[in-house]
Amino acid sequence: MINVALIFPGQGAQKVGMGKELYDAIPAAKAIFDSAQATLGNDLLDVIFNGPQEKLTLTSYSQPAIVSCSIAGLKALQAHPKFGELKIAFTAGLSLGEYSALIASGALSFEDGIRLVQKRGAFMDEACKLQQGAMAAIIGFPKDRLKEICRETGAQVANFNSPEQIVITGHADKVQAAVSAIEKENPKNIVMLEVAGGFHSSLMKSAAEKFSAELSKFNLQTLSIPLVGNVKGVAETDPEIIRQNLPLQITSSVLWEDSVRFMAAQGVKYFIEIGPGKILKGLIRRIDPTLTVFNIEKPQDIETVFSI
Repeated sequence: MINVALIFPGQGAQKVGMGKELYDAIPAAKAIFDSAQATLGNDLLDVIFNGPQEKLTLTSYSQPAIVSCSIAGLKALQAHPKFGELKIAFTAGLSLGEYSALIASGALSFEDGIRLVQKRGAFMDEACKLQQGAMAAIIGFPKDRLKEICRETGAQVANFNSPEQIVITGHADKVQAAVSAIEKENPKNIVMLEVAGGFHSSLMKSAAEKFSAELSKFNLQTLSIPLVGNVKGVAETDPEIIRQNLPLQITSSVLWEDSVRFMAAQGVKYFIEIGPGKILKGLIRRIDPTLTVFNIEKPQDIETVFSI
């Protein structure tokens, strides 16, 4: 059997029409989308398949939409007759993608997962309205110097995505101060992100507190596949530790580079990115170019996985 890790994208990967080919071709995938529609009781499917993009980009739609698309892709993969040849060593997801990973690991049912994701998005939206936040992707800047600038300006680190890409976050004026300091030393490759607020920062404290209270209403099962979480970048199977980490994830840095390196150190050479886009493939290429990443967005992608 071949050791693989299942990885799932986060918010920002959404695009109108995602998952439609899976929906039309694979009954197990269609069942997931139909369940999402029935569980949330809104116009989610119409927005996913037909847009408009502006509505799909709203947190209240994009988060459950991406999770639905990811789990539909997972079900399509599991329906393949050769799926049993794969040994799933770990699951992991980037920020929002951690909820797809939790569902894949057996901690949550799909229905509970998207209910939680919908609440998470709503709480984050509320927190965004309380304080003006911002985020910026910094490319090719020394990590230690970036941390120092954040300490000096009060900006915070949202994501350690790869050796070359770090995302900063926090109060808009503090992020701008950090960006100005970075520009003086290296004016290239600074991208201000079009987001509603300062995610993965202390500005999300109220969202984390509300989410923790909401999470207490849900049962988390012992994981059948270890999850490599964003907060610590190591594998967990204990549902109570995961219960503690999920609210922290809303305010903490996402340790994606550490997570990938951890899985690689455990012998994983193959990763299957399930869901819209190829963002994680690009990041992993920069973290360790010896690793192989397959993507599942459409039915025809599934066969490529079994060319290993």
